[in-house]
Amino acid sequence: MSDRRVRGSRFAAGAAIALLAATVAHAADVARGRAKAEACLACHGADGIATMPAVPHLAGQPEEYLAEQLRQFRSGKRPSEVMAIIAKPLADADVADLAAWFASIRVEVKAPR
Repeated sequence: MSDRRVRGSRFAAGAAIALLAATVAHAADVARGRAKAEACLACHGADGIATMPAVPHLAGQPEEYLAEQLRQFRSGKRPSEVMAIIAKPLADADVADLAAWFASIRVEVKAPR
């Protein structure tokens, strides 16, 4: 095996270990997310159903989607004056917990008859 392939394999293994360690270090917690959701309630509602017309519902959204949106607001990649202020101080653990909470809320959909 060439030296380049060995280094690539070691890098891939190292990256996988780092990802696993980060996952083990903080597993998302629904209860912690619920407690941290206070700042979200005014716009997104206590049950994750938005109370304002231009604000999205968070209840039942996929966990990874919610986490990615918070990370993008936090970094400025997804612009929003309000959400930038809310997301900026969030640690990765906070993002994971909030995403877990809102994703855990079940939404019932009924088609019109």
